[in-house]
Amino acid sequence: MIDKSLTIAMLSIHSCPLGQLGGRDTGGMNVYVRELASELGRRGHTVDIYTKKHSGHHEQIMDIGERVRLIHLDTEAQEDIPKVAIYASLQNMLCGIESFRKSDMRQYDVIHSHYWLSGIMGAQLQMWWHVPHMVMFHTLGIPKNSRGANNDEPELRIETEKEVIRHSDRIIAATDQEQESLISAYGASQSHVTVIPCGVNMKLFKPVDMKEARQNLNLYHKNIVLFVGRFEHLKGLRQLIKAMSLVTGSTDTALIVVGGDEHSKEELLQLQRLAQELNIAERVCFIGSIEQDKLPAYYSAADVCVVPSYYESFGMVALESLACGTPVVAADVGGMRQIIRDETMGYIVPTNDPALLADRISLILTHKKQSSDIITRQAAVAGFSWSIIALKILHEYEAIVNTAVVP
Repeated sequence: MIDKSLTIAMLSIHSCPLGQLGGRDTGGMNVYVRELASELGRRGHTVDIYTKKHSGHHEQIMDIGERVRLIHLDTEAQEDIPKVAIYASLQNMLCGIESFRKSDMRQYDVIHSHYWLSGIMGAQLQMWWHVPHMVMFHTLGIPKNSRGANNDEPELRIETEKEVIRHSDRIIAATDQEQESLISAYGASQSHVTVIPCGVNMKLFKPVDMKEARQNLNLYHKNIVLFVGRFEHLKGLRQLIKAMSLVTGSTDTALIVVGGDEHSKEELLQLQRLAQELNIAERVCFIGSIEQDKLPAYYSAADVCVVPSYYESFGMVALESLACGTPVVAADVGGMRQIIRDETMGYIVPTNDPALLADRISLILTHKKQSSDIITRQAAVAGFSWSIIALKILHEYEAIVNTAVVP
């Protein structure tokens, strides 16, 4: 066991943990980094999270939790650029990290990178600092391209992922499927890949009285279907809107869509146009992005939360919904089979085909939430609490700190 507190350099280069959820580059990974770092800090470890400077009134160095700092890195690149374009600025940010480390006289015990852009920086810092490097990709280029959802991840990303895998001391996969992809598609060694699911904040995500939640949110339809996520084609929102036109007795059923930002305006117009073509525009409400602490009210107000994705690395939305007592209908992606283990928790459909989604949504709407089911769902995801997940991550830190042979 580790008999000392660790000092951890956590890299979340392309997306800040404080970013508004539901935006182009913000989602589950942002929550993961923030929650994991906070839990590690509460356990007595020190975490510095490095990310690129972005819009918003944020100081360069921010205390965002007990023993947790967020450090924004200056870059010569334009602030609002696609993720892949950040690659050209990585060397500048590497120098920024090293300059800060030296001025702060900080020595790190382990590097934990998130996503491929952070991974390639972590590999370089591993060479400079002679400390072990662990990476979690959150999404992988090859599986995304194989899902037939008009996705085209560049070869630069895929080759960089392979490079990071070759040089990392440990890889964290959120699901068994991701572990299999890392081994079969990327050539990772099975002994270097550990499966640890994502977590959920059980103190934040807990049931709220449905009637009270609906009144506070001004939601007055008989049935409410919820979608939470980015306006990205892989998230399958178009499939869900099509499904809404097929839901049994849907005249008083509304779809509430939480997510989207200024980069999603064109996609929003197309989604609104689709709803109009299907004659359900008055029953599809686009809320926009909201603060995370407001999400429990939306989950609790809903009869069902739907995850219609073509691809997910895990699917934290499903965990959050169940922690609030709301059942889930999901395509068979990510960690859904780990999360939705019986019909009390919801249904998994083979694909996000609108007819399949509509059938299961209709089934749930005929059986309103019962207080006993709400308690059962919440208890069923208690094993995904961040205190448990952070302990598993700490065990992996221990393994590589004690055994890694660094260059």
